[in-house]
Amino acid sequence: MAKVTEGKTPQKAVPARLYEKYRNEIVPALQKEFGYTNLMAVPRLDRIVVSMGVKEGATDIKILDQAAVELSAITGQKPKVCRAKKSISAFKLRAGSPIGLKVTLRRARMYEFLDRLVNVAMPRIRDFRGIPLKSFDGQGNYSFGIQEQIIFPEVEYDKILKVQGMNVTLVTTADTEEEAQRLLDYLGVPFRKK
Repeated sequence: MAKVTEGKTPQKAVPARLYEKYRNEIVPALQKEFGYTNLMAVPRLDRIVVSMGVKEGATDIKILDQAAVELSAITGQKPKVCRAKKSISAFKLRAGSPIGLKVTLRRARMYEFLDRLVNVAMPRIRDFRGIPLKSFDGQGNYSFGIQEQIIFPEVEYDKILKVQGMNVTLVTTADTEEEAQRLLDYLGVPFRKK
């Protein structure tokens, strides 16, 4: 939507580069490949969920706060604090203790995050050969883990209290694994070659 301020011309939000590629190139390619007649039947990326387990968050709130700052810098959105549902004495965990962070990205932020993840962050992983194909859930969704948050250029290495991993789930509207894999291939997700 255009934002109008007094004395200035309206500014339009610039659509994400990857979304433009999806609309102009990927949708026609998927229609041709799978024979979709309806444009709405073409699979699309619905949302991306980025979660980070911070087990030290229950005892040291500084680590949880720093992880929240880093996750918000990486995703561009404030994370939600996830709390323990049950008390487990073996893990020294009480119900209601903060144990993780979660962000659900949609629309433009989702495409911008995926673009930065695929084109900037993943090439910075040492000895990276691609992500495995075996992590589909059978319903068109794909999950994978990242071992260190320092692969993102938004994270300042000097301010890190603890190197933290994260889980990324790409939720699609595809019905099968094959359709979801082709969609993610076209979006640039680097799968490992067999």
